Amino acid sequence: MSIRRFRSNPKTLGDVNIVTEELKNLYYKRLLPIEKYYSFHQFHSPSYEDADFDNKPMVLVMGQYSTGKTTFIRYLIEQDFPGSRVGPEPTTDCFTALMYGPVEGIIPGNALTVDPKKPFRNLDPFGNAFLNRFQCVQMPNQVLESISIIDTPGILTAAKRKLSRGYDFPAVLRWFAERVDRIILLFDAHKLEFSDELTRAFGALCGYEDKLRVVLNKADRVDSQQLMRVYGALMWSLGKVFKTPEILRVYIGSLWSEPRQMCDHYQLIELEEEDLLTDIRNLPRNAAIRKLNDLVKRARLAHAHIISYLKQEMPTIFCKESKKHNLIYQLPVIFTKIQQQRQVPAGDFPDCTKMQERLLGQDFSKFKTLKPSLMASLDKLLSTDIANLVPLLQLQEMEKKSLPGVLDGEFLGTFRREYYKRDPFKELTKEEESNETDFDEWSVEKYKPKYDEIFFNLSPNDGKLSGTKVREWMMSTLLPNSVLAHIWRLSDVDGDGMLDNEEFALAVHLIEGKLDGYWLPRELPSHLIPPSKRPELITFGQ
Repeated sequence: MSIRRFRSNPKTLGDVNIVTEELKNLYYKRLLPIEKYYSFHQFHSPSYEDADFDNKPMVLVMGQYSTGKTTFIRYLIEQDFPGSRVGPEPTTDCFTALMYGPVEGIIPGNALTVDPKKPFRNLDPFGNAFLNRFQCVQMPNQVLESISIIDTPGILTAAKRKLSRGYDFPAVLRWFAERVDRIILLFDAHKLEFSDELTRAFGALCGYEDKLRVVLNKADRVDSQQLMRVYGALMWSLGKVFKTPEILRVYIGSLWSEPRQMCDHYQLIELEEEDLLTDIRNLPRNAAIRKLNDLVKRARLAHAHIISYLKQEMPTIFCKESKKHNLIYQLPVIFTKIQQQRQVPAGDFPDCTKMQERLLGQDFSKFKTLKPSLMASLDKLLSTDIANLVPLLQLQEMEKKSLPGVLDGEFLGTFRREYYKRDPFKELTKEEESNETDFDEWSVEKYKPKYDEIFFNLSPNDGKLSGTKVREWMMSTLLPNSVLAHIWRLSDVDGDGMLDNEEFALAVHLIEGKLDGYWLPRELPSHLIPPSKRPELITFGQ
C-alpha cells in the first residue's frame, strides 16, 4: 500500500439523494398499503419510517467478549467514546449506537424510541429490560459524519450460558441485522470457541450473510502454523452454521493502532486490513443500493399469498379453531401449493417454523384475500418503478466519486488515551499560543541532528527522499500502514510526494511520539510546522 493518500474536500451527506427520496416515496405509495392490509408487520418486521431511509449507513460490530470490538471501534473513529471499557472479562451488557452530533452526549434507550429522527423507534417492543441497556452516544467525529456504528455486548461463552440477559438477545440482533449495511463479526485467534449463545446469534444473522464480514483478530499474536489451523477451524465451523454456497469473507487482522508483533504473515495482515477498511469506506457510496435491495426483498416476500390462502381455507362458522391448527401444521405443504399455483420462487417464502409460531396467536377470520388493485400496484413496483430507478442509481454512482466515503485520513488507527501526559502533538488554543514565550521555536529543532543522521544515511537525491525510500524505513517501525499513511500526510507539508530534511525530521518525531503512546493530531499543529513551510508564522512573530 502506498503511504501517500490523496487529499480531498468531499461534499457533505446533506446533498440531496435522489434515489433514496424515490425509494421512500415508492414505499409509502405502493408497499406500505399492502403491508398494512395483510398485517405484514405482525409477522415479519415493523414498517419503515423516514429515519430508516434518511439516516447514514450503519455498521454492526459483534463478537464474543475480549475479541477486540471496542478497540476496533476506537481504531475506526480515532478516539474513546463515553461508556467504553476494554478488558479480558465481559465489560458491559449494553448496545451502544455511535452517531454524529455537534456536542458530545448520551441519549438513553427509552428516549431514543420516541425520537423520529433516529432509526430506533421500533425497538420499544423489546421492553425495558433491553431499553435500559441501549444508548446512543453522539460525538462530533468526522468518521461518524459518514457512518454510524452499533457496538454490541460481548457474546457469552459456554461457561456463562446459564446467565439470562432479561431480553431476547438474538431477536435484537436480527432487528439490527435487517437494518444495518455491514455486520462485522470478530473472533480472537487465541480462543476460538463456539458457545450456545454464539450459535443462536448466528441464527439471527441467517438471511443477511451478504452483509456479514468476519475478522480473525489479534492474528499477529500467533505464528503462521497456528494461524493456518485456527483459520481452517473457523471456516469449518462457519460452514456448519451458515449453509450457503458462498464462502463468507474472513479477514486476518490485528485491528488496533499499536505496533504489531513481527511475524511471518505481517504483510498479509496489512493487506487484509486495507481490504476491510476499503469495504467500510465504500458503505456510504453503496447505501442506496442496499436500501433498494432491502426494499425489493421485502416486496417479494410471499406474505400476501400465504394470508390469502389461509383465509380461503377457513370455514365460515364451525370448527374454526381445529381448522386453524390443522392449517398451521400443514404450512409446509401450503407453501408448496402456493409455489405451484402462483409461480412464486421458493426463496420468496419466509421461514416456515417462525411463521407457524406467529400464526398461533392470530385470528384467521380477520385475514384478507388477495385484492387485485393492491397486487397490481405491487407488480408495478417490482416490474416498472424499480427498473426506472436503475438509471438514477447509475448516475448517482458516477457522481459519488466526489461524495464522502469514510475518509482515508480518518482510519488512522490511533485514538486518544483517557489520561495522557502533556502532549507535544496537541494543538494549542489561542490562549495557550499567546502564553507561549517560545512560540516561534520549532518543537522538532532540538532533535533534528539525530534525525538528520537517519536522513542522510538514506541517501537523499537533491536534498529530498522519495516516497519509496521513506516507506521502506517507516515500515521498520511495525506501526500499521494506516498510521504511517497519516504521518506521511502530515509530514509532506508541501505535498510534492517527497520529504526534505525538515519534513523527514517531522515524520520521525511523529513516529517516536506514537511509539511513546501519544495520539496523533488530525491536522498539523502550528508549533510542528517546519520553519521553511510557515512564512505566515514568521511574519507574525516579527
